[in-house]
Amino acid sequence: MTNKKIALNLINQLKSQLEKYYLTSDIIEKNYNFEFSLNINRNIYKVLVYFGKKGVKTILQGNTELPEYITLRKLIFGQLELDYNDENLSEPDEYIGTDESGKGDYFGPLVVAAVYVDLDTQKKLKQIGVRDSKDLSENQISDLSKEILKIVKENYSIVTISPQKYNQLYDKFKNLNHLLNWAHSKAIENLLKKTKCDTVITDKFSKRELNISFNKNHSSIKFIQETKAEKFVGVAAASILARNKFNEWFIKNSNDEIELIKGTSKKVEKAAAELVKKYGKESLNKFVKLHFKTTNNILNK
Repeated sequence: MTNKKIALNLINQLKSQLEKYYLTSDIIEKNYNFEFSLNINRNIYKVLVYFGKKGVKTILQGNTELPEYITLRKLIFGQLELDYNDENLSEPDEYIGTDESGKGDYFGPLVVAAVYVDLDTQKKLKQIGVRDSKDLSENQISDLSKEILKIVKENYSIVTISPQKYNQLYDKFKNLNHLLNWAHSKAIENLLKKTKCDTVITDKFSKRELNISFNKNHSSIKFIQETKAEKFVGVAAASILARNKFNEWFIKNSNDEIELIKGTSKKVEKAAAELVKKYGKESLNKFVKLHFKTTNNILNK
């Protein structure tokens, strides 16, 4: 990925984050940078991301004495560029990070990814702007996933559980957390076959401890479960790979006859009802997670 592409991804991230709080202008491309501005209490601030041979650099322009400038600076440099610089964050030199995508979506698979990182790959992943996939657009996720795979090479594992398989497993486990535990365990097991890493970090999805293996060879592995674990770059990379595979399922399975929508909104319920109308209730098993309340809402109308 070129520095220009990295800069474009970064400024899109910054704009996406800041426009949650402030009105922002469109992004403008200039000879050596991308930029956009904000008007806060009649004061203009400008965010610039430069690209060049020496790398990518972010600058905030505006009245440095105003409290808004301090707030903006914290949002930009404290939250986005990057959370990994937090002095309180103790990131192991090497570990496996895992995260999932799709557990809250009625349509689509459940995807779990695991990524092994060391000091070198951590640095490279941070340089290309890897962060929690929830802060990225689908295009950014697609672009970054390609770059992540170039950096980590074979040191990753992705487990994609299709809706049909998901429904079978849910019937077996009768509990989403148990199913998630199984899926994370499978991704981690696959990666442990490739590396002798003894630390695993995963986003905490359950009050229970993660039990990934009864294999005596794995008894020395340290498992760390944390809320918002995407602050660890390995977990953030896993979140991007998982979300990208989830997005690819929607692209592959959507067509003019079948509308697939992410989430659990009324639009999702309407799309599922149309699916039943066209192809019968049996068709749901191929596209949705049947244990969601949405299924009863559709079939009981």
